[in-house]
Amino acid sequence: MLKVKKLPLLIALAAVNTPYAVFAEEAESAASLDELVVTGTRSESPLLEVAGNTGRISEEEIDLVRPDHVNQIVNRIPGVNVQRGNGQEHLTSIRSPVLSGGAGAGSFLYLEDGIPLRAAGFANVNGLFEANYEQAGGVEVVRGPGSAFYGSNAVHGLINFLTRAPSLDLEREIDVSVGPHDLYKLKGTISDTEGRHGYRLSVNGTTDGGYAEDGGYDQQKVTFRHDYYGDQDSFKTIFSATNLNQNTPGYIVGFKAYEDERLSRSNPNRDRGIRAYRDAQSYRLSTEWERQLDDNSTFRLTPYIRHTDMDFLMHFLPGQPTEKNSHSSVGLLSALTYDLNGGHKVIFGTDFEYTEGELSEVQDQETNPGPGVPQGVHYDYEVDATVIAPYIHSEWQVLEKTRLVAGLRYEYTKYDYNNQTTDGAISVGADGVGPNGGGEFDRYFRPADGKDTFSNLSPKLGLVQELTEDTSAFINYARGNRAPQTTDLYRIQNNAGASADSETIDSIEIGIRKLGEGLQYEVAAYHMKKRDYFFTDTNDINVNDGKTNHTGLEIGAFYPFSAQFDIAANMTFAKHEYDFDRADTDIENGNYLVTAPKRTGNIRLGWNATSQTRAELEWVHMSEYYLNDANTEKYEGHDVFNLYVSHQVNSNLKLYGQLRNVFNTEYAERADFGGFPLNYRYFVGEKRYLHFGASYAF
Repeated sequence: MLKVKKLPLLIALAAVNTPYAVFAEEAESAASLDELVVTGTRSESPLLEVAGNTGRISEEEIDLVRPDHVNQIVNRIPGVNVQRGNGQEHLTSIRSPVLSGGAGAGSFLYLEDGIPLRAAGFANVNGLFEANYEQAGGVEVVRGPGSAFYGSNAVHGLINFLTRAPSLDLEREIDVSVGPHDLYKLKGTISDTEGRHGYRLSVNGTTDGGYAEDGGYDQQKVTFRHDYYGDQDSFKTIFSATNLNQNTPGYIVGFKAYEDERLSRSNPNRDRGIRAYRDAQSYRLSTEWERQLDDNSTFRLTPYIRHTDMDFLMHFLPGQPTEKNSHSSVGLLSALTYDLNGGHKVIFGTDFEYTEGELSEVQDQETNPGPGVPQGVHYDYEVDATVIAPYIHSEWQVLEKTRLVAGLRYEYTKYDYNNQTTDGAISVGADGVGPNGGGEFDRYFRPADGKDTFSNLSPKLGLVQELTEDTSAFINYARGNRAPQTTDLYRIQNNAGASADSETIDSIEIGIRKLGEGLQYEVAAYHMKKRDYFFTDTNDINVNDGKTNHTGLEIGAFYPFSAQFDIAANMTFAKHEYDFDRADTDIENGNYLVTAPKRTGNIRLGWNATSQTRAELEWVHMSEYYLNDANTEKYEGHDVFNLYVSHQVNSNLKLYGQLRNVFNTEYAERADFGGFPLNYRYFVGEKRYLHFGASYAF
């Protein structure tokens, strides 16, 4: 029985990011343990044996930062740059430029304990707000294409939120915090383990008045986890649900408008009489059943269901139409693992998912959107999607200190599309809307009913060389694929001939990592080539056959100067360039992609003032980046400093606070060059503010 009750603790340790432990004494005590990660192979694996990168954020780091937005925690990993929009909105970069639209939704895979937050063809460009990152047990990020275990959307990378494991003994905690512009957060958790059963219930709610006038949001999240540990069978059941109700300010417009105090707090949507909003709900339920067949083989089966609904005003488009979308999925992950003699391992698996989705886009009849934007229904369609993906993953101990990793995934995707409105184009003439086919250009195009299928093959080959007991080097090749997003295929704008195909990226990386005592680090260099890149250029024209190159160097390091002081540094140097010319746009071979900074960095100086007190000063660096395809407009970058403090008053009470933007820097969370007409647009970074709170355990 004692062995069974220790299992939740062992799983919790698997999620801990030891190189970035909160207290120096914790880092020292954990330094002799092998670091474990779960995302690469869907089960615990020593990090030193992983052929490729995996960045990790620990439970302790999450509790120190107490993030108000997901970018405050995931941007601590090299190669990751999540730009905050308004409220809980965001755009993501992982070994890529910051991507928007279908490219931004479809290039990154977001997971909770290995289960995708959304179906592959129905991704949400703001999908991270559907994760309970505030109460996660850890976060793992794989930069570049995922392994054979992950298919569509794991093109540029994946983020896996690990649920917090049940506690060994009864744990109850209430957490209350307050911040600027009427920001209030309430969190609570209860957890325990009795015999073979462990559980944890975590809930949180946030209300935020918003930095801009009449902005803000209310959001609630709940996560319930139950673990059962038997002699032969174990089960992990997770239920997660989120609700978001948000008022969404728009971009502020004009060169360096973020330096104008009045403009920086304004809400252009309100000033134009527009109430931009986003209402979104989601829930997921999964049960992972693992059966130990014998000493050398294990079978794992994970059925799951999910549902999402979202209704929002597309204030960033001409006319500000309303979109409603939803999808429901059932899925099944299966894997059979064989541990062979000599340290070899083979995993056979199949992923299956079936989804029913729908989307509508409607221009309000009561508004006057102006020339070029027709009123009424733009799109109304349903899509049934089927994904079947068998794979094999193998690890071979070819020499005493040399490990070969090879994998292959085949993914079949089928979309059954049903148009609920008139087929064909809505064409726009010089005076507004013309008859179908009779205007100057096809503003919207609605394909007829049909079926589309895509077949993609993703190989992976890696080699890990043990250099010393705590240091290893690796080289890794991987191919990432993704079937087009359903919006890429069935919500076509401005270019009816731009039919999307499967996007493919080939990646090669080489790296070295060191764990253990003293200096710990990981250095990785990569080069990737992407083709059939479907995106919308600066002039709002769909491009369906883009080619790009991505080259970079990522450095993550941690060094404890003493028991009191330590430093963590994450730096990224990257070039993201077009690899083609296009005569009808501003794209030229060798130009930088939009929103692709050459350097990003996050350096943190930690001070353990006492055994109960931790302070951390964080420097966030963003270099300049181009805002248009012609590389003529740019954002100059910024440097922002943040301070975090946590003090354990006694065994029950903890006080904490964060002072963000210590030097009151004027900067933009996101800079853009777009709109009608083209102009500089910004989401403003908040001025200096204090956020503080307390947690009480009983």
